[in-house]
Formats: sequence, structure tokens, C-alpha cells
Amino acid sequence: MQFYNKYILLTWITLCICITVNAQLDTGFVKKKVSLTQYLSLVGKQNLSYVAQQYNVSIAEAGVESAKVFPDPQLSISAYDNQQASKHLGQGYNTGIGTTLEFGGKRKSRIELAQSQVQLSKALLQDYFRNLQADATIAYFNALQQYNLLQVLQSSYVTMSQLADADAIRFKLGEITEMDARQSKLEAGSLLNSLYQNEADWKTALVQLSINTGKAQSDTLLTPTSDSDNLERDFALGALITNAQDNRADVVAAINSRTVADRNLQLIRANRKIDLGISAGMQYSGESTNDIAPTPAYRSINAGISIPLKFSNRYKGDMKAAQYFIRQAAVQYDQVLLQIQTEVTQSYFNYKAAQKQVSQFKSGLLTEAKKVLTAKIYSYKRGETSLLEVLNAQRTYNDVQQNYYQSLFNYSAALVNLERSAGIWDIQ
Repeated sequence: MQFYNKYILLTWITLCICITVNAQLDTGFVKKKVSLTQYLSLVGKQNLSYVAQQYNVSIAEAGVESAKVFPDPQLSISAYDNQQASKHLGQGYNTGIGTTLEFGGKRKSRIELAQSQVQLSKALLQDYFRNLQADATIAYFNALQQYNLLQVLQSSYVTMSQLADADAIRFKLGEITEMDARQSKLEAGSLLNSLYQNEADWKTALVQLSINTGKAQSDTLLTPTSDSDNLERDFALGALITNAQDNRADVVAAINSRTVADRNLQLIRANRKIDLGISAGMQYSGESTNDIAPTPAYRSINAGISIPLKFSNRYKGDMKAAQYFIRQAAVQYDQVLLQIQTEVTQSYFNYKAAQKQVSQFKSGLLTEAKKVLTAKIYSYKRGETSLLEVLNAQRTYNDVQQNYYQSLFNYSAALVNLERSAGIWDIQ
């Protein structure tokens, strides 16, 4: 009878091991698979924030057209009536046209300043995309990490659920205590709750991918297909710093800021030059028929110039401010170079550390943790070890797997941040 009971027990345990237990996860949404290259292409074309930033360039280009405008001429027309009908005095009108002649290269300075602002806007747009591309890539790898963590927890739940089912049978057969059966069932339920949370984290990460592409849909989510295995790079720190300080978009923006400051000072100096106003006109006076001073109708032509008195040039606050802007731009340029050197150096050290951590996991930690768990489960089923040891082995294996995927994500994020700071990009 005892042999028969053990036979039934082993049969049920074998069946439990063979059955794949699936948690009731919500997978009713449509999954649209996308590689990293395809995803970044969508981000570059459809990201709403990036599209909005592109208008800054268009606005600056429109400013160039505005800078080309000449001063508008002024047309004047006036009429008069002496309103002395009893004295038979005449009527007449005046017409004239005038404009301002700009001297000192004002128009040229305006155009050059507007053109430099276009170049600054383009550099700032490029720098915005540099950060957007990096942030979007990190979001992509985060979605991969969340999926991997979900798979780890789902696998653990399957194992623990099988063990709980087997323990329920063993308890009925008198092989284990009721406390052990309840404990394994409790552990399975706890894992299921954690599984639901991981599922939410995964979906949240997928929603972020859709938002980055500018077309989020409630029933369709982008799902990554690329992996994070191709992360090995052989970088030289000095070369990275030099490349970043020569080519990074914010360096170009800092250089253009200095150019804008210089041309702004040129425009201020040009605006202090005296302009010349010119005018021409005609006057018509009607016939006066009174007896005392009869006057025939006549026309007269006039021309003139006007010269402004630039007493305001005594005050040089605008020039001083422009000169301070130039000095400020120079200091900011030096600060950008220093900041780049710091960012590249820090990112390089973080990348090397993450690289070592992933190598440590790949050297055998995952395999050893799996072997320990398998051995503990086998011994527990044979009654040779306690449930507590199995649970500890399961938690250790979960921790090792989760730490591995976290380290893999940190490794990919470190590579992204290093290439972001170095002003290069080869992540596919």
C-alpha cells in the first residue's frame, strides 16, 4: 500500500512538472514588432517634441527674410481750404514722399545676425535630437529589460505553482505537513501578485515606446525585437574626448552662440550710425479771386533732407551689454568643453564597470544558481531537504536572474550615454 501511494505521488508530481502553468496575464493587445533601427527612424520622423523643435529653424529662417527689409517709404497727402468764401480765397493740396537711407551697414548687419541665429537654431536642434535619440534608445532597452524580468517571474511562478500542486497531493498522502503545503501555496500566490505588477511595468515601458514615436494607441503597442547583446566596444578615452569636443552638437551651438554675440555687437554699432531722411513733394494752390489780392493758381515743388541728432549715442549701455554677452559666450564655450570632458570620462568609467558586471554574470553565476535550485527541488521531492531551502534557492535564482537583466540594461544604458556624451552613434 505504501509503495502504491508513493507510485501515485511520483506520477502526480511528474504530471505537474510536465504541465505548463500560465498566469492569467492580459495579452489581448496587438503587438507590433519593431527593431531598434526601425524604432529610431520612427522617432526621428514622428516624435512630436522633435517636430515642434524643428519649427525653431523655420522661424529663424523667416527672420532672415525680415532682416532683408528696407525702410518703408512714407507717402503724405493733405488738402486745405481757407474757408473764407466771402473773400474768395483759394483752396489747395500738398503731396509728398519720403524715406530713410540707412548708413553704417545696418541692413547687412541685420542679415548676418539673422543668419547666425539660423545656424544656432540648427545646432540646438541637432543637440536636441542627440539627446532624444539616446533617451529613446534607453527606453527601448528598458522595454526589453521589463519583458525579461516578466519572463523570470513567470518562470518562477510556474515552478512554484507546480510545486504547490505537488505539495497538495503529498499532504493528502501524508508525505509532508499541512504547514509545508500551505507555505508553498502562499509562495505561489505571492509570486503571482508580483507577476501582475511586472506585467504592468512591461506594458508601461511599451506605452513609452509608442509615445516616443508620436502615435500612441490603446490597443496596439510596439514591442522590441532587437536584443542587447551587441554592446562590446573598444574605446580609447582620449580619442572620445577629442572627438566630442570637436564634433558634439552643443559645442557647435556654443560656437554659434559666440558668433551671434559678435554679430549682435556689430549690429548695435551700425545702429549708432546716423541715417539720412530724404523727401520730395508738390504743393498746389488754387486761384484767389478777391479784389484786394487776387492770385492765380500755381504749383510748387519741394525737396529736403533730415538729419537726426543722435544725442542718445552718449549712452552706451547697449554696447556694454553686447560686449558682456560676448564675454559670457566665451566663458560658456569653455564650460561646455569642460563639461564634455567630464561627461565622457564619467560615462567611460560607468561603461567599463557595467561591462565587467555583465561578464561576471556570464562567467557562470546564472548556471550555478540554476543548478542549485534544480538540486534543491529534486531533494525536496525525495524528502531529503526542507521547503525553506527550496524557497531560499528559488529566491536566490530569481535575484541572480533579475540582477543579470538589470546589469544588462545598465550596460546598454552606459553604452548609450557614453556615445551620447562622445558625440558618436553606432548602436543598431
